[in-house]
Amino acid sequence: MPELAVEVTRGPLVESRHRVSLAVVDGAGRDVLRAGDVAAPVFPRSAVKVFQALPLVESGAADRFGFTQGDLSLACASHSGEAGHVERVGAILARAGLGEGDLECGCHWPFDAPVARDLARSGETPTQLHNNCSGKHAGFLCTAVHLGEDTSRYVTPGHAVQRRVRAVLADLVGLPEDALPMGIDGCSIPTFAAPLRGFAAGFAALASGQGVAPERGAAGQRLMDACMAEPWLMSGTGRACLRLMEAAPGRVFAKTGAEGVFCGAVPELGVGFALKAEDGTTRAAEAAVAAVLAHLFETEDPALSALYGDQARPALRNWEGVEVGGLRVVGLGSRAGAF
Repeated sequence: MPELAVEVTRGPLVESRHRVSLAVVDGAGRDVLRAGDVAAPVFPRSAVKVFQALPLVESGAADRFGFTQGDLSLACASHSGEAGHVERVGAILARAGLGEGDLECGCHWPFDAPVARDLARSGETPTQLHNNCSGKHAGFLCTAVHLGEDTSRYVTPGHAVQRRVRAVLADLVGLPEDALPMGIDGCSIPTFAAPLRGFAAGFAALASGQGVAPERGAAGQRLMDACMAEPWLMSGTGRACLRLMEAAPGRVFAKTGAEGVFCGAVPELGVGFALKAEDGTTRAAEAAVAAVLAHLFETEDPALSALYGDQARPALRNWEGVEVGGLRVVGLGSRAGAF
């Protein structure tokens, strides 16, 4: 297929251009769409939090500690640190006899500027509960408590929590554990790199139930169903993940990751996808994933395809609100790209 790129226009000209690598794979492991280098190792960052949450469900910890769909969605979240996120993470920890001090994710101001301003206006400072990954870490801690493990230093590569995550990731991308390059993520846990195609195949396996152990497929579907049912808890007000999933309730799972990564699945089509804007630009990744969904639904649901096509072409406005340009995705054609 042609090169996939996101063009940024101003007036009549293309002002900048972001190249995107993309893999869409079906449950049988066949390529559906492919662009760029999908074989080079990529750190998926937060885009694979569903993979990281699988031991929470598979171990029985989620059931023991009464995780609802909302709680499971939060365990897969890169949330905005809004009050509903923070309070719910605290409640999850409390059910396991833990608190904010047991988290080892660090603290930061909420990424969402209005949320951060509201927090500052109230005279508060952020805690680890405000960390966008605190829900995921609460899941890690609940799993450790359930299995009788020491919760101290659960973020380190040698801890049983992270060893399980590495084994899950290796299984889903189809590579030996020692073939996964390791880095350290922003929340202090290990992040393991693999080819984009491997991540797409992993999500396809969970979405379709093909090529994966039945209990793992069921756990993955339970987590994605929770995220699709409660997308705000997995993201936050105005976030791209929320917009993408609310456009097709219960039909699309999409999760962002740092440095221009997006992963997800369309269960009804039995496909998984993974993409990366090569320059790490979030705006490019958000436009590209909407374009991919527009392309995938073009025949199945033209109205939904058109809706995603609109999301793939956001306008750029200046400080006076005047439209000065926009983004457009080229290389997928039709509704997914420029008209």
